Amino acid sequence: MDHIPFNKPYIVGKELWNIAQAVQFGKLAGDGYFTRQCNLWFEEHFHAKKVLLTHSCTAALEMAAILCDIKPGDEFIVPSYTFVSTVNAFVLRGGIPVFVDIRPDTMNMDEKLIEQAITPKTKVIVPVHYAGIGCDMDAIMDIAKRHGLLVVEDAAQGVCATYKGKYLGTIGHLGCYSFHETKNFISGEGGALVINNERFFERAEIIREKGTNRGQFFRGMVDKYTWVDIGSSYLPSEMIAAFLYAQLEESDKITEKRLAIWNEYHRLLEPLEKSGRLRRPVIPADCGHNAHMYYILLKDLDTRTKLIEYLKKQDISPVFHYVPLHSAPKGIELCGKKYNLPITEEYAERLLRLPCYYELPIEQIGVIVKHIQTFLCAAGQTK
Repeated sequence: MDHIPFNKPYIVGKELWNIAQAVQFGKLAGDGYFTRQCNLWFEEHFHAKKVLLTHSCTAALEMAAILCDIKPGDEFIVPSYTFVSTVNAFVLRGGIPVFVDIRPDTMNMDEKLIEQAITPKTKVIVPVHYAGIGCDMDAIMDIAKRHGLLVVEDAAQGVCATYKGKYLGTIGHLGCYSFHETKNFISGEGGALVINNERFFERAEIIREKGTNRGQFFRGMVDKYTWVDIGSSYLPSEMIAAFLYAQLEESDKITEKRLAIWNEYHRLLEPLEKSGRLRRPVIPADCGHNAHMYYILLKDLDTRTKLIEYLKKQDISPVFHYVPLHSAPKGIELCGKKYNLPITEEYAERLLRLPCYYELPIEQIGVIVKHIQTFLCAAGQTK
């Protein structure tokens, strides 16, 4: 059997042509034709008020933290089960993370725990849409409104996924996307900041341009540009945007194929869930997911470790996911206290991500599931 990797970046075929076009246009440093096309694509397809392409989702999160005016000692509420960039962006501004546990069904921030985590120092809520499955944004936005807080959606995994018909990233005050090579739509590295509140429009553009009013200069609004705010170099190169635009033009095809793969996993793994040997992902009725990943929850860490070893012997490469941030050395140092997040800690040890990428043959999903079944049944595993 051929090796089945965890991920394989998909090339739609027009990426190199677009890059060649960008070279011919003679503007490679950013904010050229393809950057504008990508921004416009998101604004039109997602009905977003304003979108700015960035060189990574990390950059988009850092811009969001600046726009939220995070100062040393300000607190932000965030799940511990997320990538470090979600927290680092705010910590770099002096913010202190306040971790809340996740829901056992979706692996998302438990909205019922947010209110009790709010203090006079709280400034922002940062929901993370795990696996492209939307958080309960109605509840989160209601809490934020009642307490005068901002909401920054980490929708790194949620491009083209929806909550009650609204695209993830377009519901909070700000949203952040990723186009890393492991995501559904890729540019190697890349990201975008979605700006859903007009009061952030002008400053976001300045922050992205190293704190200068360069954009206003090129539009003829000022006769020269200068340093007017803090900022950094958050623009992607035009070649990154050219690559990404080819992917966005094929977004429907890519999503449809990924959903077919996801659904095949879900169908084939149902008997193992019914027999109590694992648990499949849960998709709430309000959520339209994007098949970003397919994961299973196993009995315990020992089962996961042994299953990973077994599958690797079959030339299949599954992977686990995050080490919870509240238990990481820097998380302990920043918070100065021990958190009790039982669902986060338990699920982090049980979760296993299976290969899920555009070019994964449907028949190989059956092979993967057969090996999982063989291992779990031989081990006599139940939840």
